[in-house]
Amino acid sequence: MKPNTLTLFVSMFTAVGISITACNNGPSTQTTATLKELPDPTADTLSDWSAVPAGLHASFVSIDRRYPKSVNPQVEVKRKDKVTGWKGERVSAQVLLWTAEDVNQVQLDFSDFTSGSASLPAATAQARFVRYVMTDEFAEGCGHRKPEDFSASLSADMLDSLQSFDLEGKAVRPVWVTVDIPQDAEAGVYKTTLEVSSEGKKLQALELDLEVINRELPPPSEWTFHLDQWQHPSAVARVEGVEVWSDAHFEAMKPVMQLLADAGQKVITATLNKDPWNVQTYDPYADMITWTKQEDGSWTYDYTVFDRWVQFMMDLGINKMINCYSIIPWNNEIHYKDMRSGEQVNVKADPGTRIFEELWKPFLVDFAEHLKQKGWLEITNIAMDERDPQSMDAAFQLIHSVAPDLGVAFADNHKTYKKYPNSADISVSAYHPFDREDLLDRKSRRLNTTFYVCCADPFPNQFTFSDPAESTYLAWYAMASGFDGLLRWAFNSWVENPVLDSRFRTWPAGDTYIVYPGGRSSIRYERMLEGIQDFEKITIMRKELEEAGNNADLVRLNQAVEKMKTVERTATWNADLNGAKKLLNEL
Repeated sequence: MKPNTLTLFVSMFTAVGISITACNNGPSTQTTATLKELPDPTADTLSDWSAVPAGLHASFVSIDRRYPKSVNPQVEVKRKDKVTGWKGERVSAQVLLWTAEDVNQVQLDFSDFTSGSASLPAATAQARFVRYVMTDEFAEGCGHRKPEDFSASLSADMLDSLQSFDLEGKAVRPVWVTVDIPQDAEAGVYKTTLEVSSEGKKLQALELDLEVINRELPPPSEWTFHLDQWQHPSAVARVEGVEVWSDAHFEAMKPVMQLLADAGQKVITATLNKDPWNVQTYDPYADMITWTKQEDGSWTYDYTVFDRWVQFMMDLGINKMINCYSIIPWNNEIHYKDMRSGEQVNVKADPGTRIFEELWKPFLVDFAEHLKQKGWLEITNIAMDERDPQSMDAAFQLIHSVAPDLGVAFADNHKTYKKYPNSADISVSAYHPFDREDLLDRKSRRLNTTFYVCCADPFPNQFTFSDPAESTYLAWYAMASGFDGLLRWAFNSWVENPVLDSRFRTWPAGDTYIVYPGGRSSIRYERMLEGIQDFEKITIMRKELEEAGNNADLVRLNQAVEKMKTVERTATWNADLNGAKKLLNEL
C-alpha cells in the first residue's frame, strides 16, 4: 500500500547527502533529511511578493507546466479538479502551494474516494512534494559543457517520498498527485477531499473528482509498448555507498528497477566485458562477465554476476529481451585476467582484425552455450550502439559465423538497418527516420523496431528543462510513426549529486537519468508512463473499432494520432496532444 501523506522537514538542513531505507514495493519512506536545494541562480528571486495575502495558498494547476520556484505565481485559484482514466490506469494532477512567509510541517491528506455506495480507499491517491534540481539549457545539444557557459535555473522534477514539508517564504512548492485506479474499481465519478494542513491545523481543502471509465488497462507486464531504458547498476552502488554486486547493492536497486518494471520495461541491459561506452558516464560500468586466459592459452568466463543480474531483473517482470553491450565498445577495448602474468591485460581489438576474431570467437561460442543452458538464448541479443558501418559489418560477420543463434540489436544513425533487416531489435534516431516500407516489412515479420532520442534532439525529449508533456508525446510519436516503442540511453546513469544538480559535463541537463535514488519518481517519469498507457489504450481502441466496423470513430482517432507524427515543435503540439487524449477517453 502506498502512503497518502507526505512528510518533509528539510529546509533548515545543509546539503550533505541523503540516506535512504528502501522498500521492495515502492519509493523509500524513511529518509535522513539532509537535503537542501541549491540557491536559485535566476532573477526570479526579485519577484514581488508584497501583494500576496498572509497564509498558505493552494490551487490545482496544469500538469503541462513546471512552475519556477521564486516567482509569485499569477494563477487563477482552482479549488476543484477532475481526472479521468480506465481501470488499472495511473492518472496525475498537480497542486501548487505558495506563501509569502515560512509555513512549517505542511501535510496533504486525502479522504476516501466515494461514488454513491461505492468507495475507494484514500491510499488510492498519492501526493508528493516536487523537488527543484539545477538544470541548464539545450543550446547546441551534445558536447563538452562548462557550467558558466550555459544558463542555469531550478527545475521542478523530483518527487520526494517524505511526509511533510517546511515551506519557504516567497517561494512556491508544487505537489504531484497520482491516482492508481484499482483494476476492480466500479465505473463512476468518485469524489475526494485533499486537506492541506500545517502543524496539524487545517489550512486549505481542495476537491478532486475521479472519473473511472468502464474499460480496463492490462497490467504493465502485458503492455505492448516496447520500452528500452538502459540501466546503470554501478550508479546505484556509488550513490548508496555499497559494494558493487553485493547483497546490499541488489537490495538498493530494487526500488529503482521496480519503477522501470512498473512502466512496462521489456529489456535487460547487460555488459559483455569492460565499460561499453568508455566511461562517458559519471560512473564506469562494472564488469558483469569476467574473462580469464589460462596458462595453456584457453579461455574461461565467469558469468556469476551476469546470471544474478539477469535473474534479478526477470524476477521484477522484465523478461522480453537481454541486450548485451558490446562486441564493439566505444574504444574497441576489452580486458581480461592473464594467468601467466597474473595481471589484468587491456587490449585494443578493432573490428575486422585478427585479434578481434581471436578474442571474441571463443567468447561468443561459450556465451551462446551458457545462455542455452540457462534458457535465455532465444531472447538474448549482442547489442551495438551507433557504431560505424564498417565496424558493424565485421561484428555481424563474426556473430553469424560462430554463434548464429545469438540475436543482434543496435541503435542506428547510419541506416545500417537496410543492410541487416533481419536483426531482432533495431532502434533508429528520431532525427534519422526509418523508411516507411522497411518499417512495415519488419512489423509484418514481428521484428522489433523502436526510435530513440539523445542529447542532439531538442524535441521531444526528457531533459530536466523539457516541457513535461514531451515525455507523454514520445509514446504518441511512436504510435503515429508506426514504431513499437522507445529506446532511451539512460534510466539511472546518475550524475555526481542527482537530487540537487542534474547537469553533466557533456550533455544537456537530465539527459543521463529520469528517476532519482531510492526509487524516487519524477515528473518526467510520470508523464512518460502516461504516454505509454495512452499507447496501450489506442491499441485496444483501434482493434475494437475495427472489429465493430465503426469507421467514423476510427478515422477520428487516427486523425488525432497523426498530428503527433512529427519531431518539430509546432505551435499547437501540446494542445493537439491534450485534444487527442480527451478524444481517446471519450471513445
